[in-house]
Amino acid sequence: MKIKKIFTLALVTMLLFTACSKNSDSGHDSMTDTDKLKAATTATYPVGTKVILKTDHMDGMSDAKGTVSGVYDTTIYAVDYTDADTGKEVKNHKWVIQEELKDSEGKTYNVGDEISLNTGHMSGMGGEGQKATITEVVNGPVYMVDYTPTTGGSLVKNHQWVIESELEADKGE
Repeated sequence: MKIKKIFTLALVTMLLFTACSKNSDSGHDSMTDTDKLKAATTATYPVGTKVILKTDHMDGMSDAKGTVSGVYDTTIYAVDYTDADTGKEVKNHKWVIQEELKDSEGKTYNVGDEISLNTGHMSGMGGEGQKATITEVVNGPVYMVDYTPTTGGSLVKNHQWVIESELEADKGE
């Protein structure tokens, strides 16, 4: 009986790990909770829209086909920061959103402002004392997308974040 319980527990753990791994975007392992974000009502690409990604935030992203999985009204920032995990300087990281900045409610930020990042959509981006400098400001909407990398591999689910100018409609659907 004890062996059966251990086997069952091991199987459940393996299945959960596999499911989480298939839904994770390598490099984006600490997703920002979208439940408290304001859904965009006038986005060019509503949820479910088939798109082509016109950006290269990650390997295999440029010209990848995808589907909009979320779209939110917020302010979006590109930032310079030092990765808390590796100590490496990250220049012009695209993108973080207003809700990923510490104590940002009701505040307006500009290029050059130093801010503190909350733990956000990528490991190394947040934590106690994690500072960043804003290099670009974009008013929403911001998009979350599922896409299949052009370099091969499995579907990337809920990649956070891309902006409207980094997408185009997939007319070949």
